[in-house]
Amino acid sequence: MRVATDVGGTFTDLVCYDVDKASGRVVGLRTAKTDTTYPQFDQGVMNAVAKAGLDPAQFDFFAHGTTVVINALLSRKGSKTALITTKGFRDVLEIARGNRPDLFNLAFKKPEPFVPRYLRREVDERSSYLGDVMTPLDPSGLDPILEDFRKEGVEAIALCFLHAYVSPENEIIARDYIRARWPEVSVIASHEISREWREYERTSTAVLTAYVHPAAKRYLETLGRSLAAAGYPHQPYIMQSNGGIDTVEGAVRNPIAMVESGPASGVLGAAALGRLLSEDKIIALDIGGTTAKCSLIENAKTRITTEYRIEWSRTNPGYPIRTPVIEIVEIGNGGGSIAGIDQGGRLYVGPESAGASPGPAAYGRGGTRPTTTDANLVTGRINPANFLGGEIEPDMENVKAAFAPLTEKLGGDMAAVARGIIRIANANMVNALKLVSLNKGYDPREFTLVAYGGGGAMHAVMLAEELQIPKVIIPTNSSVFSAWGMLMTDMRRDFVRTQVVPLAIENSARIESLFVEMADAAKASFASEAGAGKLPLRLQRFADMRYLGQEHSVKVELPDVAFDASTVAAAAERFHTTHEREYTFRLDLPVEIVNFHLVALGDVPKHEPEKLTATGKAPETAIVSQRTVDFDEHGIHAARIYDRDRLEPGMAFTGPCIVEEAAATLVVTPGRRVVVDDYGNLHVHLNG
Repeated sequence: MRVATDVGGTFTDLVCYDVDKASGRVVGLRTAKTDTTYPQFDQGVMNAVAKAGLDPAQFDFFAHGTTVVINALLSRKGSKTALITTKGFRDVLEIARGNRPDLFNLAFKKPEPFVPRYLRREVDERSSYLGDVMTPLDPSGLDPILEDFRKEGVEAIALCFLHAYVSPENEIIARDYIRARWPEVSVIASHEISREWREYERTSTAVLTAYVHPAAKRYLETLGRSLAAAGYPHQPYIMQSNGGIDTVEGAVRNPIAMVESGPASGVLGAAALGRLLSEDKIIALDIGGTTAKCSLIENAKTRITTEYRIEWSRTNPGYPIRTPVIEIVEIGNGGGSIAGIDQGGRLYVGPESAGASPGPAAYGRGGTRPTTTDANLVTGRINPANFLGGEIEPDMENVKAAFAPLTEKLGGDMAAVARGIIRIANANMVNALKLVSLNKGYDPREFTLVAYGGGGAMHAVMLAEELQIPKVIIPTNSSVFSAWGMLMTDMRRDFVRTQVVPLAIENSARIESLFVEMADAAKASFASEAGAGKLPLRLQRFADMRYLGQEHSVKVELPDVAFDASTVAAAAERFHTTHEREYTFRLDLPVEIVNFHLVALGDVPKHEPEKLTATGKAPETAIVSQRTVDFDEHGIHAARIYDRDRLEPGMAFTGPCIVEEAAATLVVTPGRRVVVDDYGNLHVHLNG
C-alpha cells in the first residue's frame, strides 16, 4: 500500500495505491480530499487518512508534500533568527541588490530583512575567493555574541562567511562550537545549504533556512509521531522543490528545499503522465483554492533553476533562495481568490484568498466577499446539487449578498459581474502561462496543456483557446493529481558548486575531476542514511554556462560521460542552442562554466496506472442531466452534463457540455471534442 498526501493552502489531498506484491500490479486506487487544518497541518493529513478508510499500519510507503515552509515565510511566523557573518559584511542583507524591478518608482522601499540589524553580528575571519583561509576563526570570540543572543531569545542562528561556498573551514568551526555550547538552538551554516557564489543570495538563503528550521523540524517530527501512533512502521518521505522526495533526516537538515514542495509534485506527475501517453511537450497547470501554478516540460523533463525568490512581483524584488527548484510560475489566483473593486473603480481578482476557512461565500462559513468559485457557481459551470461532491449545499443567498456591493458599483446584474470575475482570473492565468512558454522562447501552440487541481479543469479549455494550445488533458482524479505525482517520483538530492572554468579542451580533465568529486559526495550522502542507502543510484550532470564577460548564465544538461574534445564541443553547441532559444541570439565568444550541478537520483519503485476496461457503451449513457450554462463569449447554452465515473475508454463527445466528478468540473466550450483514453484521462481537442 503506497500513500501520498499533499497539504495545500485550502485542501489536503490523499492518493493511495493498493499494489499486489506478487505481480507488482495496481489492484486498487483510493483518494480523499479534506480541509487543510491551520496551524496543525498534520491533523488534516490524518483526517484524510481516516476519510479514505486507511490503516497506516498497512502502509509500505508514505510520501508527503507540505506548505509549512512557504507559509512560515509568507506569514512571517518563523523563529527569531540571528546572523553571524564575516567582519564588514553585517549589512549585506540590507544592501541587497540595486537591480530593483520597479525602476522608476521614486518611493521604492527595499523589503525588510528577516533579521534586524541588532541581531546581525560580525566575527574576525577571512577566506579568499580561491579557498585559502587568510584569517582563521578564533571560536572563543563567539561567546559574548551567543550570550547576547540567549538574552534576546534567539531560536535559530544563520552562519554565512565570505567565500564559504569554496572554503567552509571557518564556518564548520563556528557551527560545531555553537552546537557544542548551545545544543538547543538551530544552527544553519551557508555551505550546507548552498555552494554557489553571490554573497547576498547566499546570506539570504542561509537566513531563510534558519528562520524556518525549527518550525519545519517540529512539524515533521509531529507528523512522524502522528503516523507512528496510528501504526505506520516506517519513516515518511518528504517531497522537495527539486522534483524528488527525501528522507525526514534530509528534509530537516535542509528545510528550505521544501519551499515549493506541493507544486513540484504536480509538475512531476504531469511529466510522468506525458511519458505514459507519449506527450513530450507539456505545459502543466495546477489551479487550487489559493493559487495557480504552471511549469513547462520538454522531452518529459522538468526545468530546474536555483534563481528562486519569494514575494517577487513587478514592484517587489522579493527574497532570493539559492536552492534547486522546478521552474514554476505561481500567482494568487485560485478557486478561493477574492474579487473586489480597486480605488480606480476597476474589478480585480486575487491575490487575497478566502482559503478553506471561511472559504468562498457559497460555503456559508462566514465568507462575505465573492470568489472565483462563487462566479463559476453563478454562471452554471458548477452544479449546485453536486457542490464539492455533494458534501456542501451552497448558500446561494450568501452568494447574492456577497455580489451585491460589486453589482451596485459596476452596474449590470450578478451574472455579468461573475463573467467579469472569470475573465480577469483567466487573464491572470494566461499571463502566467506566457511566462513559462513565450517568455522562454517556446511556442505554446506546440504543447499540450495538462490541467489539474480542484480548478484546473474548470478554466483549462478557455485558457488553451486564448493561447491556441491544440489539446488539453485532464488527468484521472485531477483534483488530487499532485499527491499522485509524489508516487511517481524518485529520491533526489542536488549538489551545486561554483567553480568558474573555461569550457576548453585543456580543461576537460579538471571538469571531469570536479564532477567525479561531487559524485563521490553524492554516493556518501545516500549511503549514510538507512532510508536512502539501499536505493539504486543514478547521476545526472548539468552546468550553468555563460559567454565570457556575461553576468548571468543558462543551465545546460551534459552527458554522463568522461570529458574529452568531442564532449566539450557538444556541450558548447548545446549551450549556444539553449542561449539562442531563450535570448534570441548566439555569440562567437568563449564559453565558461560557472556552476557544476550534479543530480543524484535514488530509484524508488513506481507503479503506472492500469488500463481501464471498456464495455462498448455509448457516451450518452454517461449523461445525467442538462442545464443552462454561461460559456462567456461562446454564449449561453443548454449543456449536457456527463458523470465522469460513467465514462469509459474510447468514448467521445463534443461540447457544449460539462463533465462532473467529486471535486472537479470540466467545462467544454462549443465545438471542442472530448475523447477518453485507456486510463480514463480526458483529451479535449480544440481543433475538432
